Amino acid sequence: MLRVTEIKLPLAHEPSAVKAALIKKLAINAADLVNYSIFKRGVDARKANAILLVYSLDVTVNGEAKVLAKLGKDPHVKIAPDTTYKFVAQAPITLKDRPVIVGLGPSGLFAALILAQSGFKPIVLERGKAVRERTKDTWNLWRKAKLNPESNVQFGEGGAGTFSDGKLYSQIKDPNHYGRKVLNEFVQAGAPEEILYVSHPHIGTFRLVGMVEEMRNKIIALGGEVRFQSKVEDIEIIDKQVKAVVLNNGERIATNHLILAVGHSARDTFEMIYKRGIYIEAKPFSIGFRIEHPQSLIDAARHGPNAQHPILGAADYKLVHHASNGRSVYSFCMCPGGTVVAAASEEGRVVTNGMSQYSRNERNANAGIVVGITPEVDYPGHPLAGMELQRKWESQAYALGGSNYEAPGQLVGDFLANQPSTEFGEVTPSYTPGVHLTNLDTALPEYVICAIREAIPQFAKQIKGFDMPEAILTGVETRTSSPIRIKRHDDDLQSINTKGLYPTGEGAGYAGGILSAGVDGIRVAEAVALSLSRL
Repeated sequence: MLRVTEIKLPLAHEPSAVKAALIKKLAINAADLVNYSIFKRGVDARKANAILLVYSLDVTVNGEAKVLAKLGKDPHVKIAPDTTYKFVAQAPITLKDRPVIVGLGPSGLFAALILAQSGFKPIVLERGKAVRERTKDTWNLWRKAKLNPESNVQFGEGGAGTFSDGKLYSQIKDPNHYGRKVLNEFVQAGAPEEILYVSHPHIGTFRLVGMVEEMRNKIIALGGEVRFQSKVEDIEIIDKQVKAVVLNNGERIATNHLILAVGHSARDTFEMIYKRGIYIEAKPFSIGFRIEHPQSLIDAARHGPNAQHPILGAADYKLVHHASNGRSVYSFCMCPGGTVVAAASEEGRVVTNGMSQYSRNERNANAGIVVGITPEVDYPGHPLAGMELQRKWESQAYALGGSNYEAPGQLVGDFLANQPSTEFGEVTPSYTPGVHLTNLDTALPEYVICAIREAIPQFAKQIKGFDMPEAILTGVETRTSSPIRIKRHDDDLQSINTKGLYPTGEGAGYAGGILSAGVDGIRVAEAVALSLSRL
């Protein structure tokens, strides 16, 4: 099979045009084209008036070797790689040690699935609730301002990605095509098949709920065990080797292979592992606000006369500005046609995030506008200092919002003029329980405020209307990524000072989104499977 890339066609083209372009590219007769399928379909929107679809196609032809020889060294025609997932080990008949996985977000979910498919019967411990019960608790915060610290946007089956845009793309290097395994499993669990080929696939919260349940049922059917409301309070370590975990009910579960797949908000777990002497270090992350515009404004700026074309859908954007104070400002987790959501996991603190459904048909577009911070400059001295910085500004946001889980907000025009906002304009904020208008000048460090004030007018040069005076800023966005890294060896993926501990995913500092977390979970599962198969 051949992989043919960079087949470009106008946005409005007939289906037969793909086949015609392929025949022309390969310089073959129509009769020699056996079949083809779409591997990827991207969008080239650099010219809004002439948007192109860019195809990568997997093709079977008669006389493949002759076709390749005729095309010479054309970089856009190659042998298609084998993306089939291959298991690295199978469980022995007598399994002496069942692996334990802490956390059922994307990394824990895929670690459990791979180990279950390999016969290792993993035990999964999730501190939160099953995804449908968790959804009810999350809505209680959004609708009634009642927070459950153990069941919310951050904690529970599916992880933080369940209440997000469900983006399934990443810029990670993936030579083993683990990302394809992730996407294939999602499709088997009920995701639309288009996620296999569109360039920026997404699923949305409602679809993710059913998919997560289906994957959990598969793990259980294969001999795995999933326990909810099972919080790991302690890890038993003897001679720098994991021996067991202790749950909040006092139960001890023995294991020599512990996969730590907690999310980026498992602060009490971070404190526990630090006390146990497991090596962690502070890492960079970003903080800022959520910004909301009318989705129609973003569509017009990005797609021009093709705005709202069904293939293009709601438009997104990706923006970066290097501010004069040395800080980098960028858009984060852009959610077309979505909502800003309350994402707190600790009482007395306010956190924002973005979410979209599969349809992406809400009135507003939102994105994080965040500023990079580093431990060397902004929170030196202690591995958990970044976490405490997050807490500080989340507590400040809670106070600025009225101490009732409303979020502090400000119109963009007032933010740029450094004056309090008193009433909403054209843009109605989507955050619930509600937005309390104020001045965000004290909501984050001065260097963050200054950098964002400088960046917004610059972003308007790329997205016309981005500095719209009645657009809304809502604070604060602090959970862009984990504030720590649980450092591990590059080869066997175990903690650098604790044998049998396998850190993975966002919370451990090795992923940034659903796809990369799933891929990292597969990598760690393979490392555990290889270790267990040698016992």
